[in-house]
Amino acid sequence: MERRKEEILRTHNFRFACKEFDSTKKVLEEDLKFILEVGRLSPSSFGFEPWKFLVIEKEELKEKLLPITWGIQRQMPTLSRLVIILARKKKDMIYSSDYIKYMVEDIHNIHGDLADMRIERYRKFQEEDFKLLDMDRIIFDWAIMQTYIALGNMVTAAAEIGIDSCPIEGFHREKLEELLEKEGIIDREQFGVSCMVAFGYRKENPKRSKTRKPIEEVVEWIR
Repeated sequence: MERRKEEILRTHNFRFACKEFDSTKKVLEEDLKFILEVGRLSPSSFGFEPWKFLVIEKEELKEKLLPITWGIQRQMPTLSRLVIILARKKKDMIYSSDYIKYMVEDIHNIHGDLADMRIERYRKFQEEDFKLLDMDRIIFDWAIMQTYIALGNMVTAAAEIGIDSCPIEGFHREKLEELLEKEGIIDREQFGVSCMVAFGYRKENPKRSKTRKPIEEVVEWIR
């Protein structure tokens, strides 16, 4: 157990936001599928999985991304794999949507009165507990927060098998969504962009060790 703990901490110390990759090394498709599967298995509120992962392989599209994604300028020439993480919008995430009905009945295999009870509990959560329906943007932001669970799991899983990554928020969301819609990739009423993540192998190790606040400033034990 202690050895496993050390391995886990070693993985987290190994992981960093890689700004330049080794362009001669490629992430195998089977390794990327493993990383994406970890994302798919990530937890989400009510188990409703408000995400979708776009694996961008089309070089022409990557070129079109550059003018509107300032945060990936350094990584784009050398990255091996690029994933755009989408979050579902109110059209799908509201309690009365076809998507929620599909998740409850077809994915969770809950039917009849039990399905009605689950959706009613979800309605109360949205309307009363978290007030997610006051503005359309609120429910979208709530979905985005959940995609970051999948993002965190994916970059950690990548580090566990020696693959580097860089989460990216440096983009103009509206222009990026417009581009993806124009390319026929997304329906903007259904999906919005949460973030991007690049995968590859580091060109060199970071010049300094990981910097974090001391544990005493981060954790407070309430006893």
